[in-house]
Amino acid sequence: MKILYHHRTQAADGQYVHISELTHALESLGHEIVMVGPGGNEKRKMDAGTDSGPSLRDRLPAWLYELLEFGYSGLAFLKLWKAYRAHKPDVLYERYNIFCLSGVWLKRLTGLRMALEVNAPLFEERSTHGNLSLKGLARWTEATAWRAADVCLPVTDVLADYVRAVGVPENRISVIPNGAGEPFLDGSADGDSVRARHGLDGRLVLGFTGFVRAWHGIDKVIDLLAGDRLPPEAHLLMVGDGPARADLEAQARRLGVSERVTFTGVVQRDAVPHYVAAFDIALQPHVVAYASPLKLIEYLALGRAIVGPATPNIQEILTDGETGLLFEPGNTDAFAEAIVHLANDPALRKRLGDAALALLQSRDLTWRHNAETVVRLFQAMPRR
Repeated sequence: MKILYHHRTQAADGQYVHISELTHALESLGHEIVMVGPGGNEKRKMDAGTDSGPSLRDRLPAWLYELLEFGYSGLAFLKLWKAYRAHKPDVLYERYNIFCLSGVWLKRLTGLRMALEVNAPLFEERSTHGNLSLKGLARWTEATAWRAADVCLPVTDVLADYVRAVGVPENRISVIPNGAGEPFLDGSADGDSVRARHGLDGRLVLGFTGFVRAWHGIDKVIDLLAGDRLPPEAHLLMVGDGPARADLEAQARRLGVSERVTFTGVVQRDAVPHYVAAFDIALQPHVVAYASPLKLIEYLALGRAIVGPATPNIQEILTDGETGLLFEPGNTDAFAEAIVHLANDPALRKRLGDAALALLQSRDLTWRHNAETVVRLFQAMPRR
């Protein structure tokens, strides 16, 4: 199958990981990817994983920036039309973005079967956190895109409720959560090398991967390290960077536990499995309500004992006391209690870690399985 893949992503973050992992998985199944994205992104452009630069969003009035976003649909449509004429793809796979209707227009013009991956309800997200100005246009483009696709692929059932709310029927919705890639599955992850590099041999490692924000609640973990409720060998390993890092490092110095906290800064993507393999307890302290956290799936793949919030989207994956230890969302005291419980119970850590890996295997939460599901959905669509 020849798949025309369209996205409007330039960030080198979890979005890049999703695009790269899924397209690689589709190719490994023997399918051809024709990539169309910003800046003339050809098929392998996303492999670079680099950000194209600062956004104009903060430098322009909101209404003008949003008109430019909508106007980009016209440019993207021309790129898609050119790719369609040149490559004669069998299907169109698009990663949904707000104000973007170029894929819908191509589908309507050509009859291409279309799958639309939905990672967030961007109208609500931008209305709440992004100073959205042209709300009527944003709401209309979102609903139009979701309803036009042959199948919508939200990453959680919580997100699927948003898709249902605009009138997309159940038989055109398929929930596909994030997956784990081969480096997390093939047994090559080497946590011992990470422990040796950072002086963590013999430590009980509490680990976190990703962008570090203040609302993640990591300050509570540092408070615990300064008390006497955790084993003396407990150590916090923060894999990543972010705006909260400086404050957390200052907190650790103030409390006299700097030697028990390690910040790695940004690490290369291919090094992440080795770091996760070094964790004894994997922390998922906060989650966006509709998201499918990539780190959660990767924690499962390496059989880590997980502490996470009991939000509906997390409960789509984890069961409290069986495949993870869940706490009341937003309750930092409950978060701390869960860490203390797990840190002082090695048998529970072993049981939850084994169950986490078994869960990933039984549900096949892998990018390859996701790619197989996408292909089956395309094959089930009537040809036009």
